[in-house]
Amino acid sequence: MRYSLFTASIATLLFSSSLMAMPKGDASQGEIKTPSCRFCHGSNGIAPRPDYPNLKGQQAEYLYNSMQAYLDGNRTGTMSAMMKAQLKNLSEQDIADIAEYYAQMK
Repeated sequence: MRYSLFTASIATLLFSSSLMAMPKGDASQGEIKTPSCRFCHGSNGIAPRPDYPNLKGQQAEYLYNSMQAYLDGNRTGTMSAMMKAQLKNLSEQDIADIAEYYAQMK
């Protein structure tokens, strides 16, 4: 019984989207996919308001994992419902592309 519970726990962790490897992002594709991001995070990745985070130059994996956490409901806060709504129709590849786009901004 212990073995099957342990196995189930490990399988759950392995297949959790927050622990899966980030697909290789394409910054040029990410730029095309960011129109709605720009309203809050700025056209240059610097947010026009201090209550929104700057995305310019952040690590791609951090951005990817943050977006996945919003989708999974693991990241909460005042803007979490809005972020989840913005991200819900994007694929993992779309999210990786967006993350890479902001990461490559200097």
